[in-house]
Amino acid sequence: MSFFRTLATARAPLAAFAAMGVLWGTFAAVLPDLKDQVGVDETRLGLILLPTPLAAVVAMLAAPMIGAWLGRVAVPVASLLMAAAFILPGHVTVAWVFPLAMMCCGAATGLTDVLMNARVAALENERGLHLMNLCHAAYSFGYAGGAVLTGVMRGAEWPPGWVMGTCAVLAGGFAFMAFERDGTIHGLRRPKEGGGAGRLGLVPVIGGGIVLIAFLTENAAESWSALHIEKTLGGSPEQGAMGPAALALTMGLSRLAGQGLVTRLNPFRVLVGGAVIAGIGALGAALAVTPAMAYAGFIVMGIGASVIAPTAFSLVGRLATRQARARAVARATLYGYFGYFVGPPALGFIAGAFGLRFAFVFAAVMLLAVLVLAPLMARQKAD
Repeated sequence: MSFFRTLATARAPLAAFAAMGVLWGTFAAVLPDLKDQVGVDETRLGLILLPTPLAAVVAMLAAPMIGAWLGRVAVPVASLLMAAAFILPGHVTVAWVFPLAMMCCGAATGLTDVLMNARVAALENERGLHLMNLCHAAYSFGYAGGAVLTGVMRGAEWPPGWVMGTCAVLAGGFAFMAFERDGTIHGLRRPKEGGGAGRLGLVPVIGGGIVLIAFLTENAAESWSALHIEKTLGGSPEQGAMGPAALALTMGLSRLAGQGLVTRLNPFRVLVGGAVIAGIGALGAALAVTPAMAYAGFIVMGIGASVIAPTAFSLVGRLATRQARARAVARATLYGYFGYFVGPPALGFIAGAFGLRFAFVFAAVMLLAVLVLAPLMARQKAD
């Protein structure tokens, strides 16, 4: 199948991934202004971000039921809700209100993420294609675009409300592109007849653990790189915005390259190699003394981290039974996105206590766990 036909096959989830990327890229790049707007330091910022993953977890647990109820419009409706939610944080000026706004963002993102990953897994196995790298590349390119656009708007001294509102409208346009004639995600409900076919086993647990580490690593750069460049290294707002943009753009390009490579390489070796490369990049960012050195670290991080999450998601969908596939991917997404959502507040606490450099060191250490989890997942293949 040609690349353009593959794009057409994956159009709906691609649009949802791009919408999410735009929104979180905007958030990461505007975070220094949001921090100043609500008047908190790094430690307290981490604290008021903590309710975000709690709301996301609740939404992820409810996602299979909600997705089954919404039927063929599950992915676009969830994406539209997510775009609307991200308007809220930009208008908050009181610290205690900020967590409420972020809970809306977390819940809508958690719902969307479960549904769009489950939709991709279904398309992969129905069409015999590998689409995860391509769809996650759309997230990365959307993230880079949102971060760069935010840097331009911040340089023009736009307030956070205007910045986030503008990018929310852009993300809403992508959400409308996620409508398809029949986007029903089969297998979201637990089989009524029971039996072994519907059991999830260890595959989503191990795969979710790998995704957790991958997303925690990405968040070390995505959510804190702008602050690291501006506060630690003395960069400008435009230079700060280029931190998450450099990571996301590199990840997008690497995922496009990985779209073809992953079908020819052992996926478990891809996981290990990606973790080692990403760890080297994280240490490089931690030791940087100029914004240029930090960009180099983020680029190496992006090359390595780009293949970890999509490969793990694809393996979960491949190794699970057909009856359990959608729920297995949903469960792996739930476990994995503890890293996506818990990462920023956890790293905020570390940054507040030890400095932003140590947050990147922590991410590098966490990547070592992939070297243990990948062989465990390979054994599930043999069972």
